Amino acid sequence: SRFETCWPALMKDSHGVIIIFNPELPSHLKEIELWYSCFVQQQPLLDSQCLLVAHHKPGSAGDTENLSLASPLNKLKLIHSNLEEDPEDVRMEFIKYFRSIITIINETREREEMSIIS
Repeated sequence: SRFETCWPALMKDSHGVIIIFNPELPSHLKEIELWYSCFVQQQPLLDSQCLLVAHHKPGSAGDTENLSLASPLNKLKLIHSNLEEDPEDVRMEFIKYFRSIITIINETREREEMSIIS
């Protein structure tokens, strides 16, 4: 894409990646593989630092709830967002995700500090 030149700047020092996509678009399902490869695997970040959000537009078909993604995407945390029906669920999932990222950052910092001391 025309923004690829900006990707290294976006990735620098990032602690987490949230990929939001439309599960009804087959092209999106291919694109998220590219995003995952560039932003997670090449960084490298842990899979737990990545959150996939399948966003359902109002009035869209609901049968994409049982979305089966190919490996390695099927190992990632996947949430379905439908802001008409359950905005609170989505909010709680985001809070859980951010908490897990903070935990990872703190653990990494502690390890770095211990390696400096020892």
